[in-house]
Amino acid sequence: MCGTVRYGSEMTHLDGSAILVLGASGGLGSEIARLLAAGGARLVLSGRDQAKLEALSIPGTAVTADLTDPDAITALVAEAIRVNGRLDGIINASGVVAFGPATEVSDETLTELFAVNTLAPIRLLRAARAALAESAQQGRDPFVVTLSGVVSESPTANLAAYSASKAALAAFGQAAGRELRRGGIRILDARPGHTETDLSTHPISGTAPRLPAGYSPAVVAQRVVDAIINGERDLASTSFRAQDD
Repeated sequence: MCGTVRYGSEMTHLDGSAILVLGASGGLGSEIARLLAAGGARLVLSGRDQAKLEALSIPGTAVTADLTDPDAITALVAEAIRVNGRLDGIINASGVVAFGPATEVSDETLTELFAVNTLAPIRLLRAARAALAESAQQGRDPFVVTLSGVVSESPTANLAAYSASKAALAAFGQAAGRELRRGGIRILDARPGHTETDLSTHPISGTAPRLPAGYSPAVVAQRVVDAIINGERDLASTSFRAQDD
């Protein structure tokens, strides 16, 4: 699991760490969760559907949450802390996508895109900051992983609103990461290209165009987990190309 390459100044040990995984029932979130569980992490698995979470058969506690509700996010963090007694890491693999012309996006679609993709991660960090700071004070290496994706680097036509929601997340993570670094909290933003999950098959608006073959979720997940372990703080889109060759 740990590999032989060391990217950062510190190594993060997964064994015994308490990690909250959002979007755990999704194609990428589930792969990341399996790798974390295999590394000995104690997981709280979050998603919208309790049955889907339980069907994963990944060791951990399943907790549903509506990420458009600020109170639900606060409650989710509190429950994750209650379950494991602390919080050492967060994986935010949740998200929604919408396709269509930039000038035709509805207010309803805009609201959901930014609520889930942008505001939820911001509120999540706000709610978890004290617990993550405590983890750092106890000598661990707390982290928050965001997945803003390649669209945050290269905004894409017919994905303008989605690209904007992810670019905003990436900008927030960069700035917040600088603020929190002295306190020992690491923010890692990952920006893989199109990955073969089912996200594009159930957009909240529009229809996905024919997409080229994407990355394997298992390969992307392994690269993200390696970055967690090796202390990395940024995974640009180019970080994934050689990994999938």
